Amino acid sequence: MFDAKQLIARLGMEDYRGADALLSRNPSTGEVLAGVRLASRGDYEAAVGESLEAFRRWRLAPAPRRGLIVREIAEQLRRHKEDLGALVSLETGKILQEGLGEVQEMIDVADFALGLSRQLYGMTTQSERPGHRLYEQWHPLGAVGVITAFNFPVAVWAWNALIAAVCGDTVIWKPSEETPLTAVATHRIARSVLARHGFAGVFSLVVGEVASVGEAMLDDRRLPLISATGSTRMGRIVAERVGRRLGRTLLELGGNNAILIMPDADLDLALRGCLFAAVGTAGQRCTSLRRLYLHQSIAAEFRRRLTRAYRQVRIGDPLDPETLMGPLIHARAVDAYEAAILAIRAQGGEVLYGGQRREGNFVEPTIVRSHSGMPIVAEEVFAPILHTIEFETLDEAIEANNAVPQGLSSAIFTSSLQSTELFLSARGSDCGIANVNIGTSGAEIGGAFGGEKDTGGGRESGSDSWKAYMRRQTVTINFSNSLPLAQGIEFDF
Repeated sequence: MFDAKQLIARLGMEDYRGADALLSRNPSTGEVLAGVRLASRGDYEAAVGESLEAFRRWRLAPAPRRGLIVREIAEQLRRHKEDLGALVSLETGKILQEGLGEVQEMIDVADFALGLSRQLYGMTTQSERPGHRLYEQWHPLGAVGVITAFNFPVAVWAWNALIAAVCGDTVIWKPSEETPLTAVATHRIARSVLARHGFAGVFSLVVGEVASVGEAMLDDRRLPLISATGSTRMGRIVAERVGRRLGRTLLELGGNNAILIMPDADLDLALRGCLFAAVGTAGQRCTSLRRLYLHQSIAAEFRRRLTRAYRQVRIGDPLDPETLMGPLIHARAVDAYEAAILAIRAQGGEVLYGGQRREGNFVEPTIVRSHSGMPIVAEEVFAPILHTIEFETLDEAIEANNAVPQGLSSAIFTSSLQSTELFLSARGSDCGIANVNIGTSGAEIGGAFGGEKDTGGGRESGSDSWKAYMRRQTVTINFSNSLPLAQGIEFDF
């Protein structure tokens, strides 16, 4: 049912094995799934040219019509959900439920974008001058560059591309080199819908290396916005390069996320929330739980429950329905996991469970007894390693939550209204996402997604994130027969 060759054929793709092929590997087995052709600099130029030409026509289509076309894309994604979800699992190592969930997320974003297509609101302001009207309106930006990471190979593209499309933009997508197949499959589905309406060039795909494609995108003045998802190190490069040409960036970078568990928390609920947040996608989500702050009164009991739960986590083939955790993406990620375990021990941490590498790219989910003074606690290790740290007061825990460079997601488990409101107040969590009695991962598409500090400050998907893909224009209309100046300035001649 989930044979790679059959999946690829059903999704209308070919296994390209030319000299310029990029081979995609199954992280669970190491086998080559298929190859795709790497884009050259010439291919990139052709894609930009097509995108700019499509923009000239696409921006003139009424936004509600653009929304209806995006809805058709959602319908096609629904038709291919099972195959596409399985391909996500094969290529990333996510368990099948997560692969299917990622495709569903694209569908949900398309539904959100459809409604948004009738709500690209401007604001009317009262003018201080008689006989004048003052208001704001929003126009499409142009051709937008989208750079995505391996861990959400298609959902993050949808967050950007489907909303940008209803805003009237065109999109040039550079996917991760680790996950080209899911990108090609998704692009083919979306582009086929657009082609039926005469707008094939609205979405372009360039599967290329950083030197030939990535750097060209950063320096290309024809792309007014670059949306990039990846490490903080990568984000600094993107921000500097794009900023040098005064372009815009939308950055979704590192996360070092924490959960605080208070003594009045429902520990069963907290356990479920922590388990998925920590081991989902093998700890390779930007929202993965990495730091768990436990009140001293419940720390021993919760560690006992957590260790028992970790022992029940089945590691293996992500397409097996019984599997709860698949592999890391590649051997380099496993090496980073092992280096982090060594650093933890060297810095005084105690491994309570796990800490071992298994065959291939599989590792054990790991629980560590740590303290906030350990330098590695402030780092984002993209692996299922969970620091557990005890605290005495909520103020102390909030200070520890905020003490790291990253600021993406955070959560508290408590039944206290006072603790809840303090955590959510201006002196509480400094993260872009703050949750109460749920984990740090699994954000809904209706809320704007993103974080502060080293996470980059970007916001994607819900709320008013559409404004990132448009340019604001302030308009003043004088319908009087006089020309009064603002601020009461007189300039007669």
